[in-house]
Amino acid sequence: MSSSGKKLRYKITVIGDGRIGKTSLISKYTLGAFDTDYVETIGAQFSKYDKKIDGDSIRLLLWDIAGQDSFDFLRPSFYRESDAAIIVYSLEENELGNRSFQNIPNWYREVNQFCGDIPVVLFANKVDLISEDKVDHDKIQKIVNENGFLTYYITSAKTGQGVHKAFNTIIEKLYTRSK
Repeated sequence: MSSSGKKLRYKITVIGDGRIGKTSLISKYTLGAFDTDYVETIGAQFSKYDKKIDGDSIRLLLWDIAGQDSFDFLRPSFYRESDAAIIVYSLEENELGNRSFQNIPNWYREVNQFCGDIPVVLFANKVDLISEDKVDHDKIQKIVNENGFLTYYITSAKTGQGVHKAFNTIIEKLYTRSK
């Protein structure tokens, strides 16, 4: 049975440390594109994406929030009215990757503080830069469980691995909640 053809809108905030691929993930999902040049997000960047589910029109507003500390003062206003959040960290085996993993609880506290209890999904990004057998799924699952995230996905903005499945999971969760 098809539904009434409703128009729904969801704001999804994408957060995490700087230089871990948030903008690239959104670009891969919404445009199918990957740019090798790094461009720092200043404040926040907004993307729209339209999708149909069961005859309903869904407009996604993806808010890519700058992860650099210099933008801390702006973030509270960017979180306002978020329906869900995606926390991204880098799987790179270097200081950036390690720090971005260690900061996951800080990002989650910020989401909770400014958004309350909204669905959160963790993206472990840049799998293309490591050997996939080095991914510590137990460590990732532990942080997912400790923070009550919906789940996690191993992603690569460069190759597209896991990107559509990861974004679609959170969209379907929001859609199911609004039915």
